[in-house]
Amino acid sequence: MDKQLLSDLIAFTGIETQFTDAWGNQSEVAEKNLLTLLAAQGFAVDNDALAREQLLERQQDHWEQLLDPVSVQKAGHDIQIELKLPIALANTPLELVLTTEQGKTHTFTVTATDDADLNQVMVFDGEEYQQYQWTLPVLLDQGYHSLSLTLGELDFVQSLIITPSACFQPAEFKKQKQWGVSVQLYCVRSDQNWGIGDFADLRFLLGHLAKQGADFVGLNPIHALYPAMPESASPYSPSSRRWLNIIYVAAPQMPGFDQCKQVKQLVNAPGFQQQLDAARAAQWVDYSAVTRLKLPVFKALYQWFIEHQSEHAELAAAFSVFKQQSGESLLQLALYDAIHAHLIQKDSHAWGWPVWPEAWQRPDSDEVLAFAKAHADELDFYCYLQFIAREQLAQAQAFAKEQGMLLGLYRDLAVGVSEASTEIWGNPDLYCRDASVGAPPDILGPKGQNWGLPPMLPYQMFQQAYRPMIDLFRANMQNSGALRIDHVMALLRLWWVPKGAESAGDGAYIYYPIQDLLGILALESQRHQVVVIGEDLGTVPDGIREILAEYGMYSYRVFFFEKAEDGGYVSPAHYPVQAMATLTTHDMPTLIGYWHCGDLHLGKEVGLYRDDQLPGLFESRHKDKQKILDSLHGHQMLAPHFDHNVDHVGMSTELSYAIQRHVAKGSSQLLCLQLEDWMEMTQPVNIPGTSDEYPNWRRKLTMTLEQLSEQQNVNQLLQELTRLRRN
Repeated sequence: MDKQLLSDLIAFTGIETQFTDAWGNQSEVAEKNLLTLLAAQGFAVDNDALAREQLLERQQDHWEQLLDPVSVQKAGHDIQIELKLPIALANTPLELVLTTEQGKTHTFTVTATDDADLNQVMVFDGEEYQQYQWTLPVLLDQGYHSLSLTLGELDFVQSLIITPSACFQPAEFKKQKQWGVSVQLYCVRSDQNWGIGDFADLRFLLGHLAKQGADFVGLNPIHALYPAMPESASPYSPSSRRWLNIIYVAAPQMPGFDQCKQVKQLVNAPGFQQQLDAARAAQWVDYSAVTRLKLPVFKALYQWFIEHQSEHAELAAAFSVFKQQSGESLLQLALYDAIHAHLIQKDSHAWGWPVWPEAWQRPDSDEVLAFAKAHADELDFYCYLQFIAREQLAQAQAFAKEQGMLLGLYRDLAVGVSEASTEIWGNPDLYCRDASVGAPPDILGPKGQNWGLPPMLPYQMFQQAYRPMIDLFRANMQNSGALRIDHVMALLRLWWVPKGAESAGDGAYIYYPIQDLLGILALESQRHQVVVIGEDLGTVPDGIREILAEYGMYSYRVFFFEKAEDGGYVSPAHYPVQAMATLTTHDMPTLIGYWHCGDLHLGKEVGLYRDDQLPGLFESRHKDKQKILDSLHGHQMLAPHFDHNVDHVGMSTELSYAIQRHVAKGSSQLLCLQLEDWMEMTQPVNIPGTSDEYPNWRRKLTMTLEQLSEQQNVNQLLQELTRLRRN
């Protein structure tokens, strides 16, 4: 391809041609990878003339929009308005109408050559376009406003978003430091659940930890998955990030459970209790078994609700309001789930809309609309389950606050959706289906990672006025005190891996409009009073952490990754205050797993590492453990008689608690620990870079919540953590 054309295409699409890898080395993206990613975005890379024509066409489309679809600006500053005009309109008076979020209107008449500054010129097919800028003579409050221009029969509308300068931070943060625990909800065992952790378990855990002084419980992503395909269980490959996973609904807490005769027949039927006991006792979550237990009961309880609406008018009214406020997005999810269930009964390979018959691949096709009409009750059933899920989650958050927790629930926003998702089905133009989000080789994934998540197209995100991102932030800030943004680098750039690439390393970074996205995130954070934590691990470019900190976002500091230049470990006392400190994550081994190199042994078993890599990894781990032991002794976190030589030290309760106390004494505002380490578990919940090699997202906790609550040594540790954080 012509070098200038390639350069122009790269600039237009935001591809980064070189980057600094996780080890600090400069890496150049191969030209073949650049061309593959351009092809993934629809450019004819094997035909220069056609590719040049495609580029000009997209540029011209942009310039023919006299008003950009969206403009994001900070409150307290002059509002800058830009117009792109054909030269013939440069002297024409134009009327702009500003409508504020509160409904107030202002009208302005402007003439570009009289009032504005000319800052750019473009020519297409001999016609010159000029971009003008001027200051709006109105100060706007934070919020979502609208600017419109009518020109003959053409209407141009811009979403004018005025944002705060930073995300929400509670005033209480200035008085003391907070701590909490993260839990993969599906892993939870209890005496009451049906083989998988649920929102009733969450309430129990919140109550127990609140008594010990905890400020929050962090959850794995609880996004909607696939009821018709329960074994597609990764919380990080959802169908919709706006809606909830209905498998977490606690059936006994649903309206009518104690009154519904059909439910009593179901749960008292021969075999039900045996199946329930088996699901509870299973070492790994049996998603299919749990779904077989829950769905018939859910359907019976929905039917009970329909038949008894007149007696439960408040509940019926709340459901009606929920549907009205949720709009098309909820109906689309319900429609997708109903069609999926319908098609997969006929063909077990109908894993998602990309392989459905062509007539079913669009939500607005005649066949799909006819199905929706014929199966209205089934759609309403799925809407009802989302309503109940939201109610149970809201009740858990309200309970946490009643118990004195500052934040309560701390939710997790996944980086994307799977190819089969309802989000892509309903908005295919927004996504690039010929590429996948992933990561170049780094510490967590030595071979790189391909997550199988089609990325959003930055240009389409802009064309849709960031509406999908606004809806996403809003949905995930509901009923929570904090939100963790998984792979927060996605606000700046994403590693795109082309479909068919030999390895995840054969990709490149593509840039996103970080300032706009951070502004919107800050606006929603302030409106929902939600703290934002950015998971800033992996390959982090220079300056990005400073930008995130400016916006009031909390960094994510993992103890095992915080190393000094001499190879030792940075004292948690020197961690940033504006951060969440943690020992491990869902992508890492437990404390015992780390200390006994269980992750390296497992990685060898599943083929994650080359044989020539392993000796160096084991040697490095041995040195790291000695450095940790040295650091703990240096900070007097271990008794003087505790062995100083790592060759003689296995992971023990004493050592585990010392590490947890060490991090708890640190300077970071937030501390997040894991239930697994209190239960002294060895197996990880997920091995990055694997799919079928290990049963990811299925490993259960080894204790029930009831058993955990009775562990006096654990409770003493938690109370000590509270004292350390308060002091």
